[in-house]
Amino acid sequence: MTATATPGRDCALCPRLAGYREANRAANPAWFNAPVPSFGAIDARLLIVGLAPGVRGANRTGRPFTGDFAGTLLYQTLLRFGLAQGDYRADPADGMTLVNCRVTNAVRCVPPANLPKPQEIGTCNRFLAAEMAAMPNLAAVLALGGVAHAAVLRATGLRASHARFQHGAMHRLPNNLYLADSYHVSRLNTNTGRLTTGMFEAVLRELLLRLA
Repeated sequence: MTATATPGRDCALCPRLAGYREANRAANPAWFNAPVPSFGAIDARLLIVGLAPGVRGANRTGRPFTGDFAGTLLYQTLLRFGLAQGDYRADPADGMTLVNCRVTNAVRCVPPANLPKPQEIGTCNRFLAAEMAAMPNLAAVLALGGVAHAAVLRATGLRASHARFQHGAMHRLPNNLYLADSYHVSRLNTNTGRLTTGMFEAVLRELLLRLA
């Protein structure tokens, strides 16, 4: 298979995810219902990696972290730090653009119950690896959650044991990339107080200082 950063609309590499996609297409034909492409320019210095599209979020709208609760904290913070311009209105047609920043997911297709299986994460890693390799100015990756953290390590040819996930940790990888860790910006984490706006802003602020 030729290395590519974008799976085809009818990617069949993960049978369970393909079946779930077909079920969603039948139930909601007006939704995007396909592997969700990355958002932001390929020449960005910062790549933000989440887990997978939400069924009523990116799977519906076709833009990462758009249409469900998780996108509110993520994009409002990017706007506050000058990494995005415009207004986030949870709609790809809102006109918001990213500035020197790109957003993607470790798994491009929506999984049932928002939980991809380990084999699916591994299968989809080829797309993350190809995307990172195709970003000529990539200097840092912000991993939202432990799955994204492990996926980034795998995409760069490193073992999971190379760097342990910990919220707020800043790792310098052998290829000189910074890997920053944050808890995922999910409703569960924010509603329980595991991740606050201040905590997320602190991670991004520290990472941008490293890149200055």
